Amino acid sequence: KHETVEGYRRYFSQIVGFFVVEDHILHVTQGLVTRTYTDELWNMALSKIIAVLRTHSSYCNDPDLVLELKNLIVVFADTLQGYGFPVNRLFDLLFEIRDQYNETLLKKWSGLFRDIFEADNYSPIPVANEEEYRIVISKFPFQDPELDKQSFPKKLPMSQSVPQIYMQVKEFIYASLKFSESLHRSSTEIDDMLRKSTNLLLTRTLSSCLQNLIKKPHIGLTELVQIIINTTHLEQACKYLEDFISNITNISQLTVHTARLYGLATFKDARHAAEGEIYTKLNQKIDEFIQIADYDWTMSESDGRASGYLMDLINFLRSTFQVFTHLPGKVAQTACMSACQHLSMSLMQMLLDSELKQISMGAIQQFNLDVIQCECKYIFPSILLLCCFFFSKYLSCYMFEA
Repeated sequence: KHETVEGYRRYFSQIVGFFVVEDHILHVTQGLVTRTYTDELWNMALSKIIAVLRTHSSYCNDPDLVLELKNLIVVFADTLQGYGFPVNRLFDLLFEIRDQYNETLLKKWSGLFRDIFEADNYSPIPVANEEEYRIVISKFPFQDPELDKQSFPKKLPMSQSVPQIYMQVKEFIYASLKFSESLHRSSTEIDDMLRKSTNLLLTRTLSSCLQNLIKKPHIGLTELVQIIINTTHLEQACKYLEDFISNITNISQLTVHTARLYGLATFKDARHAAEGEIYTKLNQKIDEFIQIADYDWTMSESDGRASGYLMDLINFLRSTFQVFTHLPGKVAQTACMSACQHLSMSLMQMLLDSELKQISMGAIQQFNLDVIQCECKYIFPSILLLCCFFFSKYLSCYMFEA
């Protein structure tokens, strides 16, 4: 097996040596060998060479080794082409190996993305002075005229993973470009190759990392809000990646490409997943507070103030909704409405619980105090009406029995 660069180099050198000798014999002697003989010998050898390279390259998980193999194949092909041997099939093989190379890159960058997300503190980037600000924007194309007007120290809206992810996408593009060099392809073809491989990085690798990140148990509401902000800025930066690819391949911006970057879909999907997770986690947190509610449904009179669990819940929602002010308006509004509706339904379920056999006047009054407290902070008309319904029903029963 030729699993090292040196192994491949020896393998190619022996083949080149053999056919160079055959070509020399063909040209300096008469009758020993013929062009037909050498051509048939080359075609037979080429089929075996391609089979060997296809098999062994498929087992290689190191992108550096695959790149070295590609360079050796190019030198090998160019050398034998110089002696008149047809090598088109070798360049066709290189396109197969390019796909393998991209797969190894995607696997490597998946690990890099995971490490970046794990190390992030999911807080806006603080910049103490102009120098620190310039360092950040040199890595990531960020523009905000309003923020520019603010004095230092200040904070950029995204967290530290955003410029790091952006830089790693550019590094991936450079790495992908390395394989496309020397393949005797036009700049337009190379440009499209880069766009297709970058699309895979965004829509498959980065997307998968983002989706896994959002589902991690340690990612709370604050982190989810920051992820939504981060993906918004990464989405806006996709146009700069388009320009970056065009610049390194020297392709005009006016060229119609067969492939465009689909990062927009990646980041929108991640945002939607994060939004859904916010609603889920928020409702789960509300459920935790509801579970510690300990109503005495037979109490003779209310405490005269809202229940402690409810005040804690309201304080939690107040601080959480304050974090939501950093979200796009529609998302923040939906999150708040979702939380209020969930709390409303949860309170309803308390009164509709089939195990609840009787409710005293004092319990009704206490529950009503809690609902009024909610209504003061947030609007729960359905709960208020339900309380009125139960209250009137209780009075009716009481008067009937009397």
